[in-house]
Amino acid sequence: MFRIGRKSQSWYGESIGILILDAAYPCVPGNVGNATTYPFPVRYHRVEGASIDRLLNQADPALVTPFVEGARKLQAEGVKAITGACGFMALFQREVAAAVEVPVFLSPLLQIPFIARITGRPVGVITANASRLTPAHFAACGVGPGIALHVAGMEDQPEFRSAILEEKGTLDSTRIEAEVGAVAADLVVRHPEIGAVLLECSDLPPYAQAVQAVTGRPVFDFNSMIHHVERACVTRRYQGAM
Repeated sequence: MFRIGRKSQSWYGESIGILILDAAYPCVPGNVGNATTYPFPVRYHRVEGASIDRLLNQADPALVTPFVEGARKLQAEGVKAITGACGFMALFQREVAAAVEVPVFLSPLLQIPFIARITGRPVGVITANASRLTPAHFAACGVGPGIALHVAGMEDQPEFRSAILEEKGTLDSTRIEAEVGAVAADLVVRHPEIGAVLLECSDLPPYAQAVQAVTGRPVFDFNSMIHHVERACVTRRYQGAM
C-alpha cells in the first residue's frame, strides 16, 4: 500500500535536494552542480540572487530569506534531505534547518568535528577563498575553538579564480586539478600533523583523488557528506550469500 507524501508533491524518487547558487560556470562530473555525480536522483533549486559575490564576499545576511524559501520549496517537492552547493552556505545552516522538517546539511564544514574525532589530529581545510572563511562559518557548523584547523585557499590560483570566482564562462579542469594538487601538497608540507583534508568548496570534489595522491590523507568533501546522509535517509536491503 502506497500513500502520498505531501499534497504538494507530484513526483517521487528524488532523495536529496540541493540549493545551488545563482552563478554560471561549467560544473564537471564530481561537482555538486552536476547531477551525474550521484548514483541516486537529486533535485536542484537555484537560489535567485545568491551570487558568489553576495555569499562569499559580502556574507549578506539578507540571503537567509531566499535560502529558507528554497529549502521549503524542495521539502514541498518531496526531497528527504537538503544540502547546498557552496560551503559558505554554512552561515545559514541554523536558520534553514529550523525552517523545514527534513535534515539540512548545507556545508561540508559540518564534517569537521567527526573528522577531528576519528583522526585525533588537526584537520586541513582547502577552501575557495581562505580570506572569506570566518569563525562564524565554522561556529555555525559546530566547529569549536578546541578543534585544530589549518586552512588553505584557492583564491590565488589563476584558473580556479577566473573560472569559478570570476565566472569567465570556461573552465580548464586539468589546470584546476594541478592547482588544487599544488595547494594540497603545500598544506601538508607546512602542516605535516594534519590527519585528513576537507574540501570546503563544491567545485573541488572532482579533484579529491588528486588531493589524496599528493597528501596521503583521507579526503572528505561535499560528496562524502551527501552520500552519508542519503544512505541514512534511503536505506537499502542487503543482498548476498551465506
